[in-house]
Order: sequence, then structure tokens, then C-alpha cells
Amino acid sequence: MKALILAAGYGTRLLPHTRHLPKPLFPIDGRPLLDRTIAQLLAAGVSGIVINVHHLHSQIAGFIRSRRYPIDVITRYEETILGTGGAIKNVADFLGDEPFVVINSDIVTDIDISAVRAFHDSHPHPATLVIQHYPQFNNVWVDGDGHITAFSEKPPPNAQNLLRRAFTGIQVLDPVVLDFIPEKGFVSSIDVFRDMIGSGLRLAAYQASNHYWRDIGTPESFFEAAYDKTAPAAFEKAFGLRNPGRIDRTAFSGDGSDRRWFRIHSAAGSLILADHGIHSSPQTGEADAFVHIGRHLREKQVPVPQIYYSDRFSGLVYLEDLGDAHLQSEIIRESDEKRIIELYEQTIEALLTMAIDGADGFDPEWTYQTPAYDRPLIMERECRYFVDAFLKNYLNLPVAWEALQDECAALADLTLDHATLGLMHRDLQSRNIMVKAGRVFFIDFQGARSGPIQYDLASLLTDPYVRLSLEMEDKLVDFCVRKLALMIPLDPDRFIKGYRYCSLTRIMQSLGAFGFLTKAKHKPFFAEFIPAALNNLDLRLHQPGIQTFPLLTAAVKTALMAFDKIDQYKDEQ
Repeated sequence: MKALILAAGYGTRLLPHTRHLPKPLFPIDGRPLLDRTIAQLLAAGVSGIVINVHHLHSQIAGFIRSRRYPIDVITRYEETILGTGGAIKNVADFLGDEPFVVINSDIVTDIDISAVRAFHDSHPHPATLVIQHYPQFNNVWVDGDGHITAFSEKPPPNAQNLLRRAFTGIQVLDPVVLDFIPEKGFVSSIDVFRDMIGSGLRLAAYQASNHYWRDIGTPESFFEAAYDKTAPAAFEKAFGLRNPGRIDRTAFSGDGSDRRWFRIHSAAGSLILADHGIHSSPQTGEADAFVHIGRHLREKQVPVPQIYYSDRFSGLVYLEDLGDAHLQSEIIRESDEKRIIELYEQTIEALLTMAIDGADGFDPEWTYQTPAYDRPLIMERECRYFVDAFLKNYLNLPVAWEALQDECAALADLTLDHATLGLMHRDLQSRNIMVKAGRVFFIDFQGARSGPIQYDLASLLTDPYVRLSLEMEDKLVDFCVRKLALMIPLDPDRFIKGYRYCSLTRIMQSLGAFGFLTKAKHKPFFAEFIPAALNNLDLRLHQPGIQTFPLLTAAVKTALMAFDKIDQYKDEQ
């Protein structure tokens, strides 16, 4: 028995990823789908395999050459795509005079192909199609004797006596099928089967049961296939159970991230799944940074969740479940000021551990945005982000970036001139700090890079989600200075001045993000924090001991007036 794997298609539903990687080579849990299919055919005892190829054919051919399979596995290039029927005709010379298997390259399944072949040998019909009940794809009509009578979305005549099923993409065919396929041109195998039925031949249906089957033709179906393979492995890593039993999955929303978040749980316990989406580029992606940086920080005793399992291509990362309590929620409901200070001091100590110990051995190659907090980043992703996303797009103010560019450049230079360098988190606000059993943990650390320690301190203490009093802020800044001075040589006055400049850049970044997420991403949750952030920026621009920025200050005053008008209009409505 020989086999044909259909692998010529463009994979358009998986764009843009299939522009540079053919769908059959998409890896699931590190193993290319094509290799999984070949292994399944080998287990069924096939004696040779041919793969029709067209889109990015050289990659598939190169992959096959790199493997050492125990049987002949070859590729057959189609200059133009011939369709599922035309592909069969094009490799007739290879398939020979015996029944052969045809299988789609974009399915993940454990259907026993040798059992399908045995079933085919048990009846006189020229074709066996493996079917299943799969409502999304049910368009195959089967009579009570197990014969396929039609392929259609709409019910054929006498449909009340027929079963409606889905074709799995697995079939065993006799060579006589070739007589119904034209010599040249595009031909669908479904049209061939219709012609065979019309000529009086019967097609047998093999009903698959108690099996696994998943199509990976769309990003969502690929996610499901990758999840099905990796979730049990993640539970085994986390809890030491080879078979965790039933695994349930519940989605929950993140904040500003485009990632999807799930809590998955079984009898063994629960994990958090972060879905970063397919990453087909060889360049470092967000999931790569999350995994590398997270494991590094864990090794350095920085309080971050343990990462148990990850799959780079699918972007799935399984990590420790820290519960649902953020620092924000803990502070809001805490009435004891002493306890609030204790939580912040614990957070600052963890911040300094990350900044100093985390910098030791940190590889800039792990970063997926920029390796360091530098002048271009401040100018583009903080100052200009504030101008474009908040002032112009959110508030509709006629503010030109060029008018504020010189002051922003001066602010960037002063921020870096007064920087005490370490490893920075870059988004260390209260909703990225979890509290479990009285301990704080940092999440969303994938943006870590070299930069001012003061920036993370400013992210924490000027956080619009939690409005600390200036008195408490000063106490916590002093606490940080005293603790850091025990770890590295430190000029306290320079550190504090750097903190004040970082306060400005950080709040500008926050306002840019709030404007973008509210208006462009349609996430109204963030709008309620804009007034606090905007007033805080206005306050910080008047801090003693720092350079003044008159044009920036005027722009913020204009923004405050515009925001007041928006609020007044809402009240009137």
C-alpha cells in the first residue's frame, strides 16, 4: 500500500504565516505536522509515500531530504495546482496497481489507517472515505447500508433516510478511480466521486469513532490542535501526572494586551495559559521574550510565576496560577496604612532584586522590542505616543509633534543622564503585580530590558490605578534609595532627580496607551483612569529641582481644559 499526502495548497486562511512557511510544516509541540502524518502512515505499514507540492515546495522537499525515513518518501511538484483529484492523477505512476491511501496534510488525527485499509479490503467498492460526525463540516450524505450518496450542504432527495457526516480527509482508493480523472487540469476529488456515483459505482463510508481529529486550516483550529497536544504535557510538568484526566478551560480578559488568557484546571490543580498567537518568524517574538526572561528572573529569585511549558510556534505558554488579586485590588480594599506600606516595600525590594540581580546574566537577545531603554524609545514610544495617541487622536487637539519635539528630546536626554541603570520591567504598575498569600509577584515581564531603575519605581508609585498620596510616595522613594544604597554605590540626589524625569516619561506613556486602548482598541475600561494620569502629569511638570518644559506644560493645560469640556458634555447628555 502506497500513500499520497495532499500538500500543495496556499494555506490562505492562515495568512500571513503561510507566506514564508507552508502549512504542512507548521509544528505542533515542536514537531512538523507533515512529520506526524508520515509517522502515522509508517505505522499503518505503507511502502511508499508521495507528497504533491506547489506553494513553497522547496521547503517541503528540503524537509523530506533532511529526514531519514525507512521507506521512499518523495515530492511531486505541480507547476499549477491540480486540485485534490488532479493531484491523484499526477502521481498515478508512483501509486501503482494496488489500493492506495490519500490523506490531507492539514489534519491532526489518531484514526487507525491500517483499520481503514482492512475495511476497504472487506468490501468490493472502489473507494472508502473515512467520515465522522463533525457538524462544522457535515456535508456527506450516507445511506443505511453505509454507502455515500451525495456531497452537498443542502439535503438531497430522501434525506430523511440518510445520515449527514463530515469527510475527514482520509481515503483508500482503488486504481479504477483514476479512470474518472481527466488527464490534465484542475480536478476536485469530490467531483470525481460524484461522477463515480452517477455511473452506478458505490463509495463506502468508514465511520470513525472514539478518535481524535482536528483540522488546522485556520488560526483558531490550529490553536485548538496545539492546545490539545500541549495542555496534558503542561499538567504533567506542573503536577507530575502523566494523565491529568479532564482538563477544563475558562477564558478571562487581560488588560491592554492582545494576548488571550485562560485558566485551565483539572483534578490535579490549575494553570494559566497565555496564548500569544502563532509566531512563524525566526526573529524573537513576544512569547520567546516571555519565556526566556521569565525563566531567567525565576532563577534570579525574582518573584515571578513559574513557567511550566511552552510551545514557541503556537505561542502557548503555561504558567503558575497566582489567583486573581492584583496589588491594585489589595490596596483599594486595605484600610490599614501600615499594611499598604508593607506591600509597597515588599514590591520595591523585589523591584531592586530584578534591577540588580536580574541584570546579571541577562541576554539582550531575549528582548523582542528593544534591548535597552534609550533615546529613540523615549522619543517615539513615550513622548510621541502621548502626542499622537492621546492629545491628537483621543482629545482631537491640533497639536503638532514638531512643536514639542525639542522639549521631548531634552526630557529624554535628562532622563538618561540621571539614570541608575539596571534591568527594568517597563510596565511595573499595580495591575501587573499579583498578590498571593501575602506575597507579591510580577507578571507581564516580557518587555524587560536594560534601563533606569527609577522608571520602574515611577511606574509603581505614580500609577493612576492606585492614587498614592505625595507623602506616602516620598516615604517609599526614600525607602528605595536606602535599600538600593546597600546594594550599589548611589548618589541619592541624582537618583531622585532621575526618578522625577522618569515620572514624566512614564505618565506620558500611560496616557498614550490609555488613549490608544480606549479609542482604537475599544476598551473603555482605561478611560476612567485618564483624569488621574493627566492631573498627575500636570503636577509632575511643576516638581521642584527639575528643568521646566513650558510648551509641554501648556499642551497639558490645554488637554486638561479639553478633558473638562468632554466631561461637561457627558454630564449634559
